[in-house]
Amino acid sequence: MSTFQNIRACVFDAYGTLYDVSSALENSRKRLGAQADTLSALWRAKQLEYTWLRSLMRRHADFWQVTQDALDYALDSLGMNDGALRRELMEAYLHLNCYPDAPEALRALKQAGLKTAILSNGTPAMLKAAVENSGLAGLVDVVLSVEEVGVFKPDPRVYQLAVERLGVSAHEIGFQSSNAWDAAGAASFGFRVAWINRFAQRPEQLPFGPDVELTSLTELPNILGCGARRLDPERKDEEPDK
Repeated sequence: MSTFQNIRACVFDAYGTLYDVSSALENSRKRLGAQADTLSALWRAKQLEYTWLRSLMRRHADFWQVTQDALDYALDSLGMNDGALRRELMEAYLHLNCYPDAPEALRALKQAGLKTAILSNGTPAMLKAAVENSGLAGLVDVVLSVEEVGVFKPDPRVYQLAVERLGVSAHEIGFQSSNAWDAAGAASFGFRVAWINRFAQRPEQLPFGPDVELTSLTELPNILGCGARRLDPERKDEEPDK
């Protein structure tokens, strides 16, 4: 795909793209019963809403605090004021499951010689735990947190972090996010953007949008030219690893 030629680095959103945020409730589902999915959706919605509101008000708090505040709102809304449950869910957020397609996609990109990075709202401690606990540590070159600039995505200063730390220009970065608003922000900044639309959501009605829409990360290596021909060790005419 011509849009994704000359990509030198692949940058990934973390929560919802590499990591399944709903897995935070995995061990609590029996206890939560029918309200599990409602709690998960409300927690996530408020978490994102609070990042945008704090950015607009210029009242930054880190993502761990925002995640706690959002959980408190969700629990209170559903009449679940249970301290033990709250602690359990927050601890679970440090042990999110990565989506099954994430490790293989990252591995293919690394084998093709591309730089890989995470650019996330998460705090450094949250992201360190997520990467180590999910086994992705050897597949990600750089982990970038918005805490370096003190504002949340989609502020352009966040995307600029990737340019500065990876040492490549914006148009040489392929950015992947499952969040349509994040994809729009990254496209507005100048990244080449793949929207990983895992759940067949409708596109945002914004002036900037992704260059391509994929249903999973499995499709990503091929559009970047990192397909089977290049990576298959049985082929004698393949390109050598970089």
